[in-house]
Amino acid sequence: MTNALPNTPAEACALARQLQDSVARVFVGQHNVVEFALCALLAGGHVLLEGVPGLGKTLLVKALARTFNGQFSRIQFTPDLMPADVTGHTLYDTRSGQFVMRRGPVFTNLLLADEINRAPAKTQAALLEVMQEGQVSIEGQTLPLPPPFLVLATQNPIEQEGTYSLPEAQLDRFLVKLLIDYPALDDERALVQASCAGRTGDKLDVSTIEAIATPEQLVAMQGIAAGLAIDNAVLDYAVRIARATRDWPGIAVGAGPRGAIALVRTARALALLGGRDFVTPTDIKRVAIPCLRHRISLIPEAEIEGLSIDGVLDTLLARTEAPRT
Repeated sequence: MTNALPNTPAEACALARQLQDSVARVFVGQHNVVEFALCALLAGGHVLLEGVPGLGKTLLVKALARTFNGQFSRIQFTPDLMPADVTGHTLYDTRSGQFVMRRGPVFTNLLLADEINRAPAKTQAALLEVMQEGQVSIEGQTLPLPPPFLVLATQNPIEQEGTYSLPEAQLDRFLVKLLIDYPALDDERALVQASCAGRTGDKLDVSTIEAIATPEQLVAMQGIAAGLAIDNAVLDYAVRIARATRDWPGIAVGAGPRGAIALVRTARALALLGGRDFVTPTDIKRVAIPCLRHRISLIPEAEIEGLSIDGVLDTLLARTEAPRT
């Protein structure tokens, strides 16, 4: 591993692809999930992961952190979790006679918010400032978080007892929402074989992943991705897609301006992974569903008819004219 900072899109792309390949070696059979999670990391955005237990959501986060030698923290969200358990608090030290600050688990590079929808709204709200501003306020003191900082939150789509729906304002803070499905037969066979090869227990093993980059290099890669060129026609395409969700048949609530911003940010990261220094309409189209599926809701009649959010977005994308560049 070299500590030299990438200075060009080509250098950033080569490093990003090494990160992607390293994660894919342990997170088997989920190419799209790995790709879009890395896009979010390059774009400096947060990720909402949805899937049934046992599909490797925690493994993905630990693997991502290890690839760039970043700090990793995990919070298990429960109904009795308090905001101070997330951000930290002050304690009175009887020996020194002074208040000392105890920093919470958010002071890290990658934060896994496991089963985030099991905590009440006031605890979920503790993450809003963290996710939006990259800082924490404790007893009137503002503390910045170490860059890069990324929240990867998980939720179980099946078991809803004892859960709290995430507020719309918080959902909007996630750059992408990724759905983790069951692996294919060959991938699952390889996964089981690797997990049972001379090992006891089911502890997640990421020891085979090497630290390919440093946090400083990742921050430099984020800056390069943010500077990739995007033609006005492609930018207009992203805005038209977001605006189309607001009056599309079957959609009750459409995406706000943050949806269009997410399309551009994520598409730039995808272009960087693709080895290009500019964004294409295809990049916008590929990231549209992950960027918008958590920002819209369907009318009851559409749900009764069996329509899904992804299906409605597919139709919308097919009928929204893309620019020719």
